Amino acid sequence: MNKPAAIEPEILMEVRDLVCHFTGPRTSFFGKRMIAHAVNGVSLELRTGETLGLVGESGCGKSTLGQLILNLIEPTSGSVSFLGQDITKVDKQEWRRLRSEMQLVFQNPLGALNPRLSIGAQIREPLDIHDIGDPDQRPDKVLEMLEAVSLPPHLLERYPHQLSGGQQQRVVIARALINGPKLVVCDESVSALDVSVQAQVVNLLADMQKKLGLTYLFITHDLSIVRHISSRIAVMYLGRIVELADSKELLENPMHPYTKALISAVPVPDPRARASRATIRGEPPNPFNPPSGCAFHARCAHADEKCRSQLPDFRQIGDKHLVACHHAEALA
Repeated sequence: MNKPAAIEPEILMEVRDLVCHFTGPRTSFFGKRMIAHAVNGVSLELRTGETLGLVGESGCGKSTLGQLILNLIEPTSGSVSFLGQDITKVDKQEWRRLRSEMQLVFQNPLGALNPRLSIGAQIREPLDIHDIGDPDQRPDKVLEMLEAVSLPPHLLERYPHQLSGGQQQRVVIARALINGPKLVVCDESVSALDVSVQAQVVNLLADMQKKLGLTYLFITHDLSIVRHISSRIAVMYLGRIVELADSKELLENPMHPYTKALISAVPVPDPRARASRATIRGEPPNPFNPPSGCAFHARCAHADEKCRSQLPDFRQIGDKHLVACHHAEALA
């Protein structure tokens, strides 16, 4: 008897050929302004209920891509569709409605909180701004959300500086989720926390995802964290996605030299382990003057003339494994 075909998850968000360039300083007093190529033709999909991990070195464009997806930055070109609607072209009234369904968890929780407002007022604020629910029932909703993120009720009257870093991040998460959003972008949301607190926050995010059916874009540079929370992982380098696959497939069978180097850089807890490590030579290219061909060719030990002159296609190899490398099959 044949098994029924698996039903693909609904596509919550679709990014197509997204480009974002920033204007920099002039080359000379009367010269042209330099252009920073922050995001260069990114295309990807976010499926309902999944966690897509986005990893890469600092300055590769991860945070810019997250802000483009939330329409916090206007793209140079390309489209971002949320539930089939291009959010870059909606009017202010429609955007206000959509905005409550997409939230951002910041890297620095203390900087994301208002020092003059109590914790209770800050968690309640999204309900008041978007006029969600009965005003008389909003205090109960705040208490419910505080309990959901494992914080005691007496913290409602305190201020951000009176909380620990882990408690501050839980408050930011509670504020982001109280509206019942469909998409949450976590931008380095645990990188500033101690390792033990990181584990607590990551487990909290996973629990809230199961309870509320959330979809996450989890932006980080730490593969040791993203492997525990992500269902798929996208690797970004100098404004482009260079590899995308299911988490287990990407971590066990990386095809891009850059991905292999990132995985090799993850610390191994056993000091007796002496596994061979893939290394990256040189420094990341200047985004104001990106190299021709493959952006990684100057740092890649396998680069040849084709890599230096031709931009590799982002193509599928195997089962749902996408990679942008001319020699991916030979290096697998």
